[in-house]
Amino acid sequence: MYKLILSLAASLFIATFASAQGNMDPCGPSGDLSTELSSNVDAGSRCFEIRMYTAEPAVDGVGGIDNLHQRFREEEVAIFEKHGAEVIAVWQRLDDPNTLVWMLAYRNRAHRQEVWAAFAADPAWEALREKYPVPLSAEVYMMSATDYSNLK
Repeated sequence: MYKLILSLAASLFIATFASAQGNMDPCGPSGDLSTELSSNVDAGSRCFEIRMYTAEPAVDGVGGIDNLHQRFREEEVAIFEKHGAEVIAVWQRLDDPNTLVWMLAYRNRAHRQEVWAAFAADPAWEALREKYPVPLSAEVYMMSATDYSNLK
């Protein structure tokens, strides 16, 4: 049963990762954006990403939001930072106790792609994912800062 859950978690992560990587919505400085998108974006904006992970309930101690938080607490954030992402914040949704929300920042879209490729290839990530398998669904939003935003 544990191996089945682990396999399911790995498959779900790979599908989520591939989907997130295939999502080529623009983000970052206004110069990287279409005219329609760039008119209100700061010329030096970083590429921001909000990710919402909703964990499936734990089964026999495997998975669940507590294991997802432990995975982040133990090393997931550090692995992203090691590869150049800035983890702005990580939140627990109060209206949905099974959902973790986090925000990352990159220099631009190309930097995001570099970070995710390095993260996916990192043996520490593979070990952490095996230690804390958490089947989940993900929502991903790519953003650029407006020219009047305090956070750019």
